[in-house]
Amino acid sequence: MVRVKGFVLTEEILLKGGGMMFDWWDEIDKSEEWQRFIFYFLSASYALVSLVALVQLCRIQLRVPEYGWTTQKVFHLMNFIVNGLRAAVFGFYKSVFLVKSKALEMVLLDLPGLLFFSTYTLLVLFWAEIYHQARSLPVSKLRPAYYSINGLIYFAQACLWISVRLSDSNLTVEISKLFVSVISFFAALGFMIYGGSLFMLRRFPIKSKGRQRKLFEVGFVTGICCTCFLIRCIVLTFSAFDTKADLDVLDHPILNLIYYMLVEILPSALVLFILRKLPPKRISVHYHQVR
Repeated sequence: MVRVKGFVLTEEILLKGGGMMFDWWDEIDKSEEWQRFIFYFLSASYALVSLVALVQLCRIQLRVPEYGWTTQKVFHLMNFIVNGLRAAVFGFYKSVFLVKSKALEMVLLDLPGLLFFSTYTLLVLFWAEIYHQARSLPVSKLRPAYYSINGLIYFAQACLWISVRLSDSNLTVEISKLFVSVISFFAALGFMIYGGSLFMLRRFPIKSKGRQRKLFEVGFVTGICCTCFLIRCIVLTFSAFDTKADLDVLDHPILNLIYYMLVEILPSALVLFILRKLPPKRISVHYHQVR
């Protein structure tokens, strides 16, 4: 009898303790102070990354102003815009999450995500062009394909937003989340294909250490971007069917913190750090060294 009572008592304690372990999560989710702190922290983090991208863009422009809008400059400009938009969204989080129109809320929350997709698939395009040139393959169709794919994605997403506005159906909201999940999966696939292919060029004779370092940079960026897009794909798939995993609500601040730190803030910060090196200065053809 004593053993049975002791077992029951221990079981009750464990059950209560297990509940207490998750009480803090619910308390933070329901606390306005914690919500304010977490969303403002996300806003400040995005603003910092946006500022770093802008500073790097200015440094590149001052270094090589004669090159015009290169892929590197456009990439940093888009990083500045994406992270700036996210900073504004989380800075005014109450207005965003409590907006009456579900379609408008989705536009405010999903548009920066689509721009993030366009920003980082620009790296895939750049690597694809390098790989095709290294293999003596045609590159003329790559850039039009990039523009066409992005145009179709924005058009399809706009149609989904309009459908949500007209029907106000949960099914359309779920389809929209699954749509972003699918394009995130293909973004990860693009990084694996072209980033991996470009990284595998290191097997061939490399004449300079600088070129070898660039290939390792490609490997690191490929791993980071594949991971963040796959996490986005998985989380959005779950959130489409489980309301407890929904990110577009005010009372899930911890989930928002973990999600956006893993899929946007940390990857952006790491990629900007890895790609921080400035391009070499262009030497004028009219310049002659004095001997």
